[in-house]
Amino acid sequence: MQSPSLSETAYFIMKMNFYNEMAVRIQKRWRGYYVRKYIHNYYALKKYLEAISVNNEIVRQQEHCQLNLHLIAGTNTTAYCIMRNELQEYAEMKEKEEKRKDIEKKEKEKKYQARKMHYLLSTEKIAGIYNSPLRKSPDPMELLLRKSKPLSHRQQQMKSPFAYELYDWPTCKRPPTFSTAQPLPPIGRQKPQGPFRDTAEVLQQRYKPLEPTLRVAASINSPLEKAREEMKKEEWRNCIHDNEFLPFSSYHKNEKYDPSIHRSVKYGQGTYGIKHFREVQPKKWVADKDFQTVLPSIVLFEKFGKTYSRAGQIV
Repeated sequence: MQSPSLSETAYFIMKMNFYNEMAVRIQKRWRGYYVRKYIHNYYALKKYLEAISVNNEIVRQQEHCQLNLHLIAGTNTTAYCIMRNELQEYAEMKEKEEKRKDIEKKEKEKKYQARKMHYLLSTEKIAGIYNSPLRKSPDPMELLLRKSKPLSHRQQQMKSPFAYELYDWPTCKRPPTFSTAQPLPPIGRQKPQGPFRDTAEVLQQRYKPLEPTLRVAASINSPLEKAREEMKKEEWRNCIHDNEFLPFSSYHKNEKYDPSIHRSVKYGQGTYGIKHFREVQPKKWVADKDFQTVLPSIVLFEKFGKTYSRAGQIV
C-alpha cells in the first residue's frame, strides 16, 4: 500500500480547514438565532420594561402631588385639604387592592390544598380527620373538601393556580425569569447528505406485509390427517350412544345370559368375612381342648352377646 503524497496531504488539510470554517459559520448563525428566540426573549423583555415604566410614572405622580402639597400648604388651606383627601383616598384604594389580592391568593391556595387532600374526605363508614365526632358541626375544611374535586395526575404536574405569573409584573417585586428549558425547534425533514435511500422506500420495506415461504405457510399435519380429525370430531359430536336404540321387548329374547363369576363357580361364594372371621380347624389341634389363655379374661368382653342395654344402662 502506497503512502499518500505531499500534495494529497496538503489538499486534505486544506479541505478539512474549509469544512471547519463552514461549520463554525453555521453554528454561529444557529446559536444567535436560538439565543434571540428562546433565551433572551425580546417580547418578554419589552413587556417587563413597559411595566417598569408604568410603575415609575405612578411613583412620579405621587411625588409630584406631595411636592405640590408642600408648596401650597402655607398659602391655600382649601387646596391643601383637597389634595390631602385625594392622596388619602388613593392610599386607601391601593391598600384595599393589595388586601383583595392577598385574600384571592389565599383562597386559591386553600382550594388547591383541598383538591390535593381530597382523600381525607369522610365516608359513610369512617369519619375524616376534619369531621370529628366530638364536634357539633364539621370543620370548614370538611365542607370545602366536599365541594372540591380531586386533582388528576396531569393537574399535579402542572403549575399551581396561585403561582406567580406575568400579570404581577407592574409591582416590580422581582425581575423576570426567562426560561431556558424549552425544547429546540423541530429540524426540517430534508434528505440527509450521503448515499442514503429514500425515506418512503425504507418505510415501505419496513412495513410491508408478511410473505412467508412455502415451508412456513404449509401446515405440519397433512390434509388427510386433518380430514380424519374432523371426521372423528363429527362422529363424537353426533353419536349419543354406541348401541342402537331398540325399545321392543322381543329383541332381547334370543340373547344368551352371561352369569357372574360367583354364581358360575361350583363351590359357591366363600363365607369368610360374612359368617365368621376366624378359621377353626379341629383336625390340626394337638389336644382335644381349645387354646387356653394365660391371662385372665375381660369381664366386659365376656358379656358380649349375652346382655342388652336399656336407656344406656347394661342389664
